[in-house]
Amino acid sequence: MTQILSIQSHVAYGHVGNASAVFPLQRLGVEVWAINTVEFSNHTGYGAWRGQVFDAALVSDLVAGIAERGVLGRCDGVLSGYMGAADIGAAILDAVGQVKAANPKALYCCDPVIGDVGRGIFVRPGIPEFMRERAVPAADIITPNHFELELLAGRTVTRLDEAVAACDALHAVGPKVILVTSLHTQETPDGFIDLIASGPDGRFLVRTPRLDVSLNGAGDAIAAMFFVHWLSTNSSATALARAASSIFGLLERTEKAQSRELLLVEAQDEFVAPSRLFTASAI
Repeated sequence: MTQILSIQSHVAYGHVGNASAVFPLQRLGVEVWAINTVEFSNHTGYGAWRGQVFDAALVSDLVAGIAERGVLGRCDGVLSGYMGAADIGAAILDAVGQVKAANPKALYCCDPVIGDVGRGIFVRPGIPEFMRERAVPAADIITPNHFELELLAGRTVTRLDEAVAACDALHAVGPKVILVTSLHTQETPDGFIDLIASGPDGRFLVRTPRLDVSLNGAGDAIAAMFFVHWLSTNSSATALARAASSIFGLLERTEKAQSRELLLVEAQDEFVAPSRLFTASAI
């Protein structure tokens, strides 16, 4: 059984961070050790929320407690998302180091949450620099969106070949596998959206219909699913196709219900048996 340490934000109502990533992984048969970096009543997209951001010392303390159980050697990978502050990021990287020391085969998947097209940067000052200078070089797998790909690679991406070149630039600093979500280039037809995966086995593209939704937490879910599918298959194409199919099914169900929150529970079958299967094409 795959076992993942997931260090992310959490909300009581709705689905972002660990509240978006943990359940799909559990439905896929993964044991998840979740450490929450924040505990909010709801995601910040509502404009108002309650709760608190936890400090880096708490994250480190919880990791230490897990280590004291003698189980870090069983951990197959570490998943991180929204970090909140650079010191929490440092605590996450320390956890990655401990896991890899206990299990050299373990991998680190970093979802470099920084911003998005149309919104710009929405994280605290210092986080983009931390992601670029420390988190991304330390990661085996990263899952940026279009905006984050451009920011991290330091180049504009308007064509598919430019997206590939940006991935190559990031491969050069560390990550061997890259998933790019919400990609829209000159080659993307109207009404569609692209996802690409770049890894040691090649570069691949999945193109899905563009749904009329903009939902918090979707990136957290697809990053988690792509990570575990890659761990189980070592195939960028297979991980991309499976994760893309599942996230499309989830978003389509959510769109039809006109829900503001991801219908994670109602659409849970999409994680294990997507109703529509997309295939990955080599690029």
